[in-house]
Amino acid sequence: MNTDQSFIVVAISAYIMSTLAFLIYLLSRERWAKLVGIPFAILGCVVQFVELGYRYETSHIWPLTNLYGSLSLFSAMSVAIFIAFAFKYDFWFIGGFVEALAAGFLAYGLTWDEGYLPAVPALQSYWIKIHVPLVVSSYAAFLVAFATALLFLIKYYGERWLARSGTVRSLRAAAATGPSLSSVTVATAALGDQPVVRGYRESEIIEAAAARGDRFALWLATLPSLAKLDIMTYRIIAIGLPLITVGIITGAWWAKEAWGAYWQWDPKETAALFSWIVYASYMHLHTRNAWRGVRCAWLSAFGFLTIIFCYLGVNIWISGLHSYKM
Repeated sequence: MNTDQSFIVVAISAYIMSTLAFLIYLLSRERWAKLVGIPFAILGCVVQFVELGYRYETSHIWPLTNLYGSLSLFSAMSVAIFIAFAFKYDFWFIGGFVEALAAGFLAYGLTWDEGYLPAVPALQSYWIKIHVPLVVSSYAAFLVAFATALLFLIKYYGERWLARSGTVRSLRAAAATGPSLSSVTVATAALGDQPVVRGYRESEIIEAAAARGDRFALWLATLPSLAKLDIMTYRIIAIGLPLITVGIITGAWWAKEAWGAYWQWDPKETAALFSWIVYASYMHLHTRNAWRGVRCAWLSAFGFLTIIFCYLGVNIWISGLHSYKM
């Protein structure tokens, strides 16, 4: 095992420890677990960037010319974006998801380590230092948005399950006893607040079940509101979409220099365009009240699947100008 691979092993180990700590924090809300997860997340991210710098300094070959280096940056940027948002909005709840995905992609990247091989002629361009970081960073933002959307869906469908379990009947029965039950009110039209049962806010369903001692409801009550999860997903995608937009544009300029045409409908280009359409649609549909919430959460999840297909599926399994099989 060489030095830069040792860095990666340290990063993966740090991510695994961070994943476990953040999952404990998510499930139990123990403060110590968050305090353990944060430094391990930072350690893994910093070590990854150090590894990329070390690889470049020792080989004088840009480290993002192969899937190994690309996945390393993808993992590091995913964790970096997560840390930035978590510090700003105290959003450590999604840490277990993000860190687990980062560790998985990084471990998979090790299987593609080809050592210090020079880039093929088409990649020996200054554009690789612009285009690849932009695109990979956009993928990282979409990974974090996927994690927030996933947590949204867990809470949303958890509330629907509580509603079907009889919580709403107990709310109505309590309301019938008198007007003193303050939690029984008509649902508001607040941003992203998708009522699971007509006439009741999402929080009221959880509060009523928690009052009966339902452990699942008590756990759901500790999660951010659906409105906050919805807005966080939107804000993260609002970072990823401009990055992938500029990445596609710079890729077209690079293609003109390397292959003589801005666009050739290569499988990678087509897949990237499709992913861009999905996320552009998300940004547009999020302005419509009917789409905010669960529909946009599912669209974010679907968008990340298109990103994985564009990033790995096309490059590995489909022959084209961007294929790693070439």
